[in-house]
Amino acid sequence: MRKRIIVLSLMSVMAIAVMGCGDKTEQTENVVSEAVEKNKETVEDAGDTNAAGVEPDSVAAEDTADADSENGADDLNDTEPDTESDTELDTEPDTESETEPDTAGPCDAVELVRSMKIGWNLGNTLDASSDQNKEDELAYESDWCGIVTTKEMVDAVKAAGFQTMRIPVSWHNHVSQDGSYTISDVWMNRVQEVVDYAIDNDMYVIINIHHDNSTDYVYPSQEYLEQSKAYVTSIWTQVAERFADYDEHLIMEGLNEPRLVGTNNEWWLDLNNGHCVEAVQCINELNQAFVDAVRASGGRNKERYLLVPGYAASLQGATNEYFELPQDTEGNHNKIMVEVHAYIPYHFALEAESESGSTDKWSVDNISDTSEIDSMMDILHEKYVKNGIGVVIDEFGARDKGGNIEARCEFAAYYVGAARERGITCCWWDNNAFTGNGENFGIFRRMVCKFLYPDLVDGMMKACE
Repeated sequence: MRKRIIVLSLMSVMAIAVMGCGDKTEQTENVVSEAVEKNKETVEDAGDTNAAGVEPDSVAAEDTADADSENGADDLNDTEPDTESDTELDTEPDTESETEPDTAGPCDAVELVRSMKIGWNLGNTLDASSDQNKEDELAYESDWCGIVTTKEMVDAVKAAGFQTMRIPVSWHNHVSQDGSYTISDVWMNRVQEVVDYAIDNDMYVIINIHHDNSTDYVYPSQEYLEQSKAYVTSIWTQVAERFADYDEHLIMEGLNEPRLVGTNNEWWLDLNNGHCVEAVQCINELNQAFVDAVRASGGRNKERYLLVPGYAASLQGATNEYFELPQDTEGNHNKIMVEVHAYIPYHFALEAESESGSTDKWSVDNISDTSEIDSMMDILHEKYVKNGIGVVIDEFGARDKGGNIEARCEFAAYYVGAARERGITCCWWDNNAFTGNGENFGIFRRMVCKFLYPDLVDGMMKACE
């Protein structure tokens, strides 16, 4: 995850008039109200639990809460987009390229997404990476989050009601340097072991290529396109072959937030900029390479559900006129789904407390708080869901700001409810970070296998009913 992704989603939604939600909003608000009333009775206890003592993992989390934002982008508050040159998004489905809705039965993409219910990210874990290779490559797993994943943890996540677990994975610290990008058996075996923790719990699992965004591995420009396609093809051929016998509970996500790292447009997609348009077109080719590699790997990969992102996994990246879904093999209908990351509203969900405009307040009764969420969900529903194409928002959340748990509970319930009403599922980003001034998205303290904010979790679960 790279948290500045929110700016893309924020600007995309602001560029479009807010759409009415009718009964959908009213139903979602009822769920939120019920969750908030219950939260008022227990929020003080949840806050006390979070403040009582500091386990070893929380110390590491404090130091590395922003670790997934290393090698970072410039703060986009310092690079405001030129709104005069902003390109209006085309939110109407492209009937010429649109795929006919799948009517094959209960296993189509929209039904699959509904079955996924609500998800949780094993963040800052198998995706942890470094510019220097560690002597013990398994040490990466606890390098950012402070703790190694256990089956007990995953059992607790499932017991809380989560039906999906996203397992971000970085590979580049675990491949050969001879140009073949051969993944080490040690790392592949560990990834499979953690996947099996969730599969054995009858959960859906999402695995991906995560922090491999660089000119050495994956970079969406013509200069690095062939190398990037070779990397994507090699990694996904190996991963798909390892998991070829797994059923539809395993979902493969081609890339995480592909973007022009290190440029002024890393988190701002300006479609009047030729380099940005080129990047979108390169991402189309990388997504196609991913699909082709998985489909060619045999077994159940021939019809596995796959997730693909647009530029930086943003809303605009997935809805602009240049983005195209990959072509699938003959006989597959809507097996390719769209992934989006959206930490909105930005000033509440993601922006640091020390930054101008940051707020720790959010209310279902404030239309300025809810409208951006509703608008985004409507856009995704109109362009994809109603045409039979599955959509997963596999990163969302609101960071802790001085113990504002009641606002976070209300937000989480509303966000999930708004998504579910439009046939979309969501996965909370959890980086196991709870203390300090970093991006504290943690809700499940792994050291003690306990959700610190049970009302937040309960609100999301009720929103799924």
